[in-house]
Amino acid sequence: MNWWLAGAALLVAGGLGPCLWGAATGGTGRRMTAQNTATLLLCLVFLLLAQGYERPAYTDLALVVSVLGPAGTLVFVRLFETAPGPASTTSRLLGPLVSVATVATVVPLCVATGPGRAMAKLIVIGVLLLAGGAVTTRAVRGG
Repeated sequence: MNWWLAGAALLVAGGLGPCLWGAATGGTGRRMTAQNTATLLLCLVFLLLAQGYERPAYTDLALVVSVLGPAGTLVFVRLFETAPGPASTTSRLLGPLVSVATVATVVPLCVATGPGRAMAKLIVIGVLLLAGGAVTTRAVRGG
C-alpha cells in the first residue's frame, strides 16, 4: 500500500460514509449538499486510485464524474427547487471544501505525474471540479 491508496482509503472511510448518511437522512437541502460532496469525494478517490494503482483508466472515470456530478446536483436542485430552504452550516462549508480538497489532491498528483498529457487531463479535471463546485454550491444554497 502506498500513500496514494492510503489517501483514497481515508477519503472513502472519513468522507463518503458521512456523505451517504447525510444523503439518507435529513432535509432536502442536507441531502443535496451530501450528494454534491459525495460526488466530489468520489472523483478525488478515482484520481488517487489512478495514481496508486498506476491505472490511467481511473482518471477517465474521474473526468466523467467531474462532468456528470454537478449536472446531477443541478437536476436535483431543479426538481426540488422549493425545498432547499435556508443555507445550513454544511452548505456554507461546501464551497471552501470543494476548493481546498480539489487543490490539495490535484496539485500533488500533477507534481507526481510530471508534464504531459496526463497532467493536462488532471488540470482539466481540477478546473471542472472547481467550476462545478462553484455552480452547484450556489444552486444548493438557493442563489
